[in-house]
Amino acid sequence: MTAIIPPKNETLPKAKGRPRSFDRAQALHRALEVFWTRGYGPATMAELCAAMGINPPSLYAAFGNKASLFLEAVEHYETTYWAAPWRRLKEEPDLRRALERFLCEAAAILSMRDVPCGCVVVLATANVAPEAQDICDAMKTLREASRTGFQRRFEQAVTAGDLPPDADVAALAAVFTAVLQGMSVQARDGAPREELERIARTSLAMLPAPGLSPNPSLRTQ
Repeated sequence: MTAIIPPKNETLPKAKGRPRSFDRAQALHRALEVFWTRGYGPATMAELCAAMGINPPSLYAAFGNKASLFLEAVEHYETTYWAAPWRRLKEEPDLRRALERFLCEAAAILSMRDVPCGCVVVLATANVAPEAQDICDAMKTLREASRTGFQRRFEQAVTAGDLPPDADVAALAAVFTAVLQGMSVQARDGAPREELERIARTSLAMLPAPGLSPNPSLRTQ
């Protein structure tokens, strides 16, 4: 995912001095849990400070404001849990193996006990106030990045002959983005990993049958 620039329309007091030493990754993980449980809008700075184990001046000095903290927490979540699955989706030469592995990895991530169930990018910014529209726009950008990632992989599959030359890669990308987002909602509602994996494998039936590659040397062996 590309880095997100925090919105600049939320101003909070600047802290004096340096923040006390703390584990930034752990603090972000704890902040993520608060945002996930409470939602971006309702989460208060007091709740975030308590969960992260730091005082308000240290939080402001380290992260700037609630918006920038949320965006950094989301980026931490994306990098920690999703960067490797997306990379493997691109690198695996066989489309069906790549897609099955990616979606099953997604099932594992979305149902992990030490991670908020369901994808925070999909679900944590529902019903935010108008002044937090920049946050919603940032999450929309990330969701669009997922759709683009799928589309590029399907384009790669057309070139390799894993999909027919006339495959509607844009529609396929939209469909599998919807599958991934739907799995996130199911996970939030308590669906176990096994059920999410069944959804993942069943969705593969929507892939068109392989076609002849316009470049036979690129066909999957």
